[in-house]
Amino acid sequence: MIDFFRKNWFMLMLLGVAGLAVGDVSGVTVRAGLWLGAHRGPDAVIVVIFFLSGLALDGRRVRDGLADWSGTVLALALIFLAGPLAGALLGLLPLSGEILVGLALVAVMPTTLSSGVVMTGAAGGNMAHALFITILSNGLAVFTVPVSLDLLLSLAGNGRAVSIDPIPAMIKIGSLVLLPLALGMAVRTLAGRRVLPLLPAASVGSQIGILAVVWTGACLGRGAIVDNLDQAVPILILSAGFHGLLLTAALAVTRVTGRAKGRRESVILMGCQKTLPLSIILQVAFFPDYGLALAVCVLHHVVHLVMDAALVRRLRHAPA
Repeated sequence: MIDFFRKNWFMLMLLGVAGLAVGDVSGVTVRAGLWLGAHRGPDAVIVVIFFLSGLALDGRRVRDGLADWSGTVLALALIFLAGPLAGALLGLLPLSGEILVGLALVAVMPTTLSSGVVMTGAAGGNMAHALFITILSNGLAVFTVPVSLDLLLSLAGNGRAVSIDPIPAMIKIGSLVLLPLALGMAVRTLAGRRVLPLLPAASVGSQIGILAVVWTGACLGRGAIVDNLDQAVPILILSAGFHGLLLTAALAVTRVTGRAKGRRESVILMGCQKTLPLSIILQVAFFPDYGLALAVCVLHHVVHLVMDAALVRRLRHAPA
């Protein structure tokens, strides 16, 4: 039992923090999560995550990651082509309009800001390459999301125009990702080998940070989830199906292109994971009356992290 928890603690904790937010009828922990969400708590956690990620980055792996252009192209194709295509395919199912809007929001999102990088490292992949995909995809999303979302909403019978101001988006990415990452890398360079004993704790700290972000997101979306509990099972199945399609595509393309162990993990995980904050921002801005769409965004995030937490173990122990 102890060995099982040790090997699966992150996946179990993901389920636990999501369940805590949704099942808290007293509202004590939910109020704390809402307070953190209103006071930029998730932003602060993301800064800490990327500082710790910078500590963990090896200079040689950074160069290898930035030079892996073929892997970058594959990951971007999964993010911006396979994701919307999977959303369009599942959008043919007889689902409610609100669920279809939530699915469209998820499908067009860029990759995660934190969890994918941490999971790539845990799976034995190149964190520098994962980080590069994160930065590039979130920058490109400023231009791709309005177009892709408009197309998917048209298919779903909802024609609301969506626009994103690129300057604030880029400033947010720079302040939350690039600056703390650069600081972490600088600390590692200055400290040299003295930082090595701290790396295992830094990895655990990053995973705990991801749990905090997911918990806050679940608290923010609790109202929509609780109000639509009768739709929870269909949304969970839809979320698992959507992410399963992306994982199948990612595993197939990395196998066909012959990407070896150490070079495939970043493509698989970064190509399939979807960021939660931007989907929530767009839902609140353009679909505030679609509470079920918010439930799709939050539940999908939990589902795809649980699925990937299980996949990380398989990738880490897979043969080269």
